[in-house]
Amino acid sequence: MTYALIVVPFALLTLTVTLATLRLPRFGARMAASALAAVVLCLLTAVFDNVMIGAGLFTYPDEHLSGLRLGLAPLEDFSYPLCAAFLVPAVWTILESRAVRRTPEASA
Repeated sequence: MTYALIVVPFALLTLTVTLATLRLPRFGARMAASALAAVVLCLLTAVFDNVMIGAGLFTYPDEHLSGLRLGLAPLEDFSYPLCAAFLVPAVWTILESRAVRRTPEASA
């Protein structure tokens, strides 16, 4: 199994949960913030993955990679921070909206 196939369920979950928040308040602002966070996280991944791989802290078997790299970092490594940048705020928004609906003040 390749790393690209491993990330598919995470990407689908991220897409599904994020789209589930489409009608919740501030979707556009949340997507803009998530996009900015994704850029920052991907930049940090690029820097630190390259440093750690260059230092020999870990390696990847070539047969499990797509072959595309940014420096020494395999492209697949960037999917995890990308998913996190969108999934975490979406889950937070869903949980927050459920909490608001359960409070007595919300129904008054």
